[in-house]
Amino acid sequence: MTTRVLIMGAAGRDFHNFNTFFRDNNDYEVVAFTATQIPDIEGRNYPPELAGSLYPDGIPIYPEEDLIKLIKKQNVDEVVFAYSDIPHEYVMHKASEVLAAGADYRLMGLNRTQIKSSKPVVSVGAVRTGVGKSQTSRAVSRALRDLGYKVVAIRHPMPYGDLAKQAVQRFEAYDDLVKHDVTIEEREEYEPHLENGVIVYAGVDYEAILREAEKEADIILWDGGNNDLPFFVSDLHIVLVDPHRPGHEMTYHPGEANLRMADVVLINKVDTATPEGIAKVRESIRKVNPDAVVVEAASPIYVDNSAMIRGKKVVVVEDGPTLTHGEMKYGAGIVAAQKFGAGEIVDPRPYTVGSITETYRKYPDIGTLLPAMGYGDAQRDDLEETLNKVDAELVIVGTPIDLAGILEVNKPMLRVRYELQEIGEPTLYDLLKEKFGKK
Repeated sequence: MTTRVLIMGAAGRDFHNFNTFFRDNNDYEVVAFTATQIPDIEGRNYPPELAGSLYPDGIPIYPEEDLIKLIKKQNVDEVVFAYSDIPHEYVMHKASEVLAAGADYRLMGLNRTQIKSSKPVVSVGAVRTGVGKSQTSRAVSRALRDLGYKVVAIRHPMPYGDLAKQAVQRFEAYDDLVKHDVTIEEREEYEPHLENGVIVYAGVDYEAILREAEKEADIILWDGGNNDLPFFVSDLHIVLVDPHRPGHEMTYHPGEANLRMADVVLINKVDTATPEGIAKVRESIRKVNPDAVVVEAASPIYVDNSAMIRGKKVVVVEDGPTLTHGEMKYGAGIVAAQKFGAGEIVDPRPYTVGSITETYRKYPDIGTLLPAMGYGDAQRDDLEETLNKVDAELVIVGTPIDLAGILEVNKPMLRVRYELQEIGEPTLYDLLKEKFGKK
């Protein structure tokens, strides 16, 4: 008999698991996806162009709040949990809900979902969102190019628009960001690679994406999202841990799995973490993956004109997902405001509008930081209006991109940059040279 399946996701791992295992699989019928984390993804369809011959009408996407109702209404046999950066306890609470409703509960492993590349793959992952994957990926791509290789980055999925049109996307120039009408969140991940001279692929169908990228790469760089596992079989898996959130490396899904399978573990932010935090993550590494090579690094900040900050009333904008489901209480913008003597950090909450207000309602622990939410035009407009309303003299932007280039704001905006700074040996260059040699 055909097993009726519902996949719980957030427009990333869920679609990948479907594409690699369930699509064109006559033993299963995927009756629905549920979605969370990403605004407005629910209520859409996984399109027939991507769903395959078994789903001529596509597959509906519902809000996760409807999970139990859907299990009963659709006679679901099996629920697949397929999204990331979630506390272990939450994952098992969802398991209890599903089991009580009568269905099986499943987490899918790498043997069924990873794709093998014809080219070597270096993957960068993490135990939590906001640890520093982006600057690490940039450092890896620079090292590989110094070794003589052409690197193509493939970014973890962020498909917030027309899924059929976003099946395979290639970004080589800034015009491509406009062509594909990317969101702020997508731009934050793609633009730094473009600044670094690296082509980026992303989208929905990662088998097709990989095959296109292989045509122009010596080495594939997997740039992971959240704390998800790599979609491709990796020749060298680099995983970041965060001493600012010690213990999280053992209590979040699938971050703990990332730690256990890492070839290299990079302890980031050692310049600003406590000795106790560093010791805690080192102990976790020793317990679950003692054979991993450990690298230490910092993420120092750079500001072009730090004198603009001194004595000013500032509002600080930080990376959205890092503040929301990443649960970080501060980022590079706050570090810059404090380091360079801001007179006051303005609380933006009295000035928020629309979806930004809703973000604070959903994530009340964000505090006095403004998350750069921009999953679509409406959210981008709400962020712009909020910044224009807030009573501040200066906007400090701690996101990976320059928001001044895409928002029209009535006050000066100062960008904070950060790059990975390795401390001691071995370095990433050393490890990559040992693994692949010089071309």
